[in-house]
Amino acid sequence: MKIEEQVILVNESDEQIGLMPKLEAHQKAVLHRAFSVFIFNDANELMLQQRATSKYHSPGLWTNTCCSHQRDGESNLEAGIRRLNEEMGFVCKLSEATSFIYKASFDNGLTEHEFDHVLVGNYNGEPQINTDEVASWKWMLLDDVKKDIAKNPDNYTAWFKIIFNKYYKHISS
Repeated sequence: MKIEEQVILVNESDEQIGLMPKLEAHQKAVLHRAFSVFIFNDANELMLQQRATSKYHSPGLWTNTCCSHQRDGESNLEAGIRRLNEEMGFVCKLSEATSFIYKASFDNGLTEHEFDHVLVGNYNGEPQINTDEVASWKWMLLDDVKKDIAKNPDNYTAWFKIIFNKYYKHISS
């Protein structure tokens, strides 16, 4: 039997105040710690992933390279490196660019209420995607992503649009 992943509950200063099963935190819209990884190549293209259609929210939508939740006792960078390897099948050095709080509700009754840490890194290879997590992937220039979000906003995850629109300067080099 698989044990459900716990998320780290935090206050608005990102101080840990408890733990809760991931699904319960999304059902109750409780603020918890998360991260979003943005990987660029030497051509300054962003690696996007399309979420697997089996995901319980935002299935099939395009988003940043990977995202998830830190485990209890795990740093933001350790969590980002772990999850990047689990979802995309590679490891690279990451650095923290910015953080912010967002809240987004979904049609299935779940809500993301996250203190999101934005992590950036560089990689030039081909990912070995985990098809349980990722349906597809592609490289895109940031200007092309910006144009496509404006033209097709429903193709992208809520958090990706927030990061891209409000924190663009932190992810672009």
